[in-house]
Amino acid sequence: MSRADTARAGAGAGTGRAPSPPWNPLWSLGILRSELTTTLRRWRTLALLGVLAAVPVLIGIAVRIETGHGSSPGPGGGGGPAFLSQVTNNGLFLVFAALAVTLPVFLPMAVGVVAGDSVAGEASAGTLRYLLVAPAGRTRLLLTKYASVLVFCLVATLVVALSALAVGALLFPLGEVTTISGTRIGFGEGLLRAGLIAVVVAASLTGFAAIGLFVSTLTGSGIAAMAATVGLLITVQIMDGIPQLSALHPYLFPHYWMSYADLLRAPVYWDEVVRNLGLQGVYAAVFGSAAWARFTTKDITA
Repeated sequence: MSRADTARAGAGAGTGRAPSPPWNPLWSLGILRSELTTTLRRWRTLALLGVLAAVPVLIGIAVRIETGHGSSPGPGGGGGPAFLSQVTNNGLFLVFAALAVTLPVFLPMAVGVVAGDSVAGEASAGTLRYLLVAPAGRTRLLLTKYASVLVFCLVATLVVALSALAVGALLFPLGEVTTISGTRIGFGEGLLRAGLIAVVVAASLTGFAAIGLFVSTLTGSGIAAMAATVGLLITVQIMDGIPQLSALHPYLFPHYWMSYADLLRAPVYWDEVVRNLGLQGVYAAVFGSAAWARFTTKDITA
């Protein structure tokens, strides 16, 4: 059933809170499919994905131009984002460099926009109460919203990675990958690690996605929810960079985001990757529960 069908059904059902029917996997998948279609077809979402896809293109062209006369990328011949100095030797490193550039700001900002608008956007558009009638239910709808944001996290990360891989293959040679530990692995294994890194980066955004979902349940304005979510991201990023707050850093959701670099060691160093995923799980549980508590008890008037 499409979103429009759900809205038409709700128009004749009134605004009273109806009990949800027994769990129906096919119905739940239908709701998720409808939500994903709506989210990924929005012009705003497509524009965000377009910007993310453009970042690796700009990085690749900049590195190609800068190294065209024999110099190394980055100021002083070796600066710039992580992995950037290796791009000219192996285009696969453009994937790692692009993720290093987009993860601190661009990727989470895109996720913040989608998560912040997930519930508040429906309220401001006047369609939320129609989505809450049976057989949807509040809990099921909230889970669907969060699942669609998580899918967007993966899609956004893959857009960056695939764009970087395509640009890297066009502008630079491909071959064996030199790990951070100094050992060399084959291109196939390097490609598998790039895929694993993309999945880990997407998983690193799950905690922030839950925060955005919670903020979205606090207001009926999609713009306000998006602004608050992105503002919170910037504030926490600033806190994570202040040395005087080092005692708080291990508990801030973006602190271990760059730990994905440890997946390029031989052998792989898992400690900080596991800490990162565990921290994201805690944030997802805490703020997901807060979003559920808020959403299932608030009065829906729009």
